[in-house]
Amino acid sequence: MEYLTTKWLHILSATFMFGTGFGTAFYMFFTNRSGNVQAIAVVTRWVARADWWFTTPSVIIQPLSGLWMMHLAGYPLNTHWIAMSLWLYGLAGACWLPVVWLQLRMRDMAQDAAARNDTTLPARYWRYERWWTLLGFPAFGALIVVYWLMVNKPV
Repeated sequence: MEYLTTKWLHILSATFMFGTGFGTAFYMFFTNRSGNVQAIAVVTRWVARADWWFTTPSVIIQPLSGLWMMHLAGYPLNTHWIAMSLWLYGLAGACWLPVVWLQLRMRDMAQDAAARNDTTLPARYWRYERWWTLLGFPAFGALIVVYWLMVNKPV
């Protein structure tokens, strides 16, 4: 695959990964604040699906296309901005994996509560929600810096 085609795929997958992540986090965060169990059940179900349908493929495409572009452009792996990008991408991934696990548990708790017509969620849901929110900050921050490094390629 030629460089510009790979670059297009890399940028598109980065957009899907960040856009889906930010969009679903926005809706889940604010729907949680509503306290509406029925709404939370719907949104958590769709957030989990969006992560599997859009974020997961993008998470896989990003390093593959990035490493291929490095190869095509002749950049060594120890180039400072590449090494930093990979480290930050790893940090984001280390935050994202537990977030996915938390989302699935939160989805299940919300689905159960909605099916029983409960008007409240268990305390465990809200503990998971705090961790879900806290893990999102370093993940998104790391990806913003990765975007900056990809665009600017500082020496």
